[in-house]
Amino acid sequence: MDLMKLKRILSGVQPSGKLHIGNYFGAIRQHIALQNEGECFYFIADYHSMTTIQNAKTRLEHVRDVALDYLALGLDPSKALLFRQSDVPEVCELAWILGTVSNMSLMEKAHSYKDKIAKGIEASIGLFTYPVLMAADILIYRSNLVPVGQDQVQHIEITRDLAEKFHRAYGKEVFPLPEHRLDVGAKVPGVDGQKMSKSYGNTIEIFAEGNPLKKTIMGIVTDSTPVEAPKNPENDTIFTLFSLFAYETEIAELANRYRAGGLGYGDSKKMLLEKVNGYFGPFREKRKELASRPDYVEDVLRTSARKARAEAIATMEQVREASGFLKQPISV
Repeated sequence: MDLMKLKRILSGVQPSGKLHIGNYFGAIRQHIALQNEGECFYFIADYHSMTTIQNAKTRLEHVRDVALDYLALGLDPSKALLFRQSDVPEVCELAWILGTVSNMSLMEKAHSYKDKIAKGIEASIGLFTYPVLMAADILIYRSNLVPVGQDQVQHIEITRDLAEKFHRAYGKEVFPLPEHRLDVGAKVPGVDGQKMSKSYGNTIEIFAEGNPLKKTIMGIVTDSTPVEAPKNPENDTIFTLFSLFAYETEIAELANRYRAGGLGYGDSKKMLLEKVNGYFGPFREKRKELASRPDYVEDVLRTSARKARAEAIATMEQVREASGFLKQPISV
């Protein structure tokens, strides 16, 4: 990997369940494309997952699934790093240090904390200080660019604020101030018409296939418009999902059929199923091949983590020196 690339790009994904097509079109597809634009650090946020998952076996399985998914979908380990957050423990040290220059009012303003509490997630200290750990994730690799959705922009602003607070407190600039980049991915509706989200239980999993996939797609909620009646494609979940996979000519043709009447929702669901299978079919086969090579997947994670940790250690030497500690902890 060429460490002299123009920009360092960082993003993380929580291993909180099966990745779905909303994750793919909303973020993963962009992450894969970005590996050709800069030096990419992609981490599997297993520390962050502790705010919602407290089962060790489940966490390990989800981490493995995320690694397989990213590699199957096109992440190239020769172009981008893919590693477990927990394989770089220095990030927790930096989170503590940043926490000492933060304040309660800044954390209380975090939208994500309020949203998760509203959804019934327990108000743990970890959940409250989530933005501090996220800031450490970003700053420890001296990241320049962080692709995020609109709901995560505030976290980048908090990250910049904490970096500047550290600089002011200790009189030394260690961190570049990261910029956010809004993911240009499509807004993907779930099978109930709401935004697709694991928390809503309305997802279509990327690697679902066979009868489970068919059952999910055929279960998409529709209105009661009769088969023979015209339908509005602009307000239809099936049409919106179909448009993610289809060519412009196919989208226009289906829109005309909707407006003309005579097309039932059952038929459009079958068309969507065919598109999903056609698009993700090759990725499924690649994932199965990778799943049969667990040693290779683990080697990718460990090799990436070594490179990422070397960068983190170099950053922490500056942080520790600036804040009055030995540049390196005493070795055991």
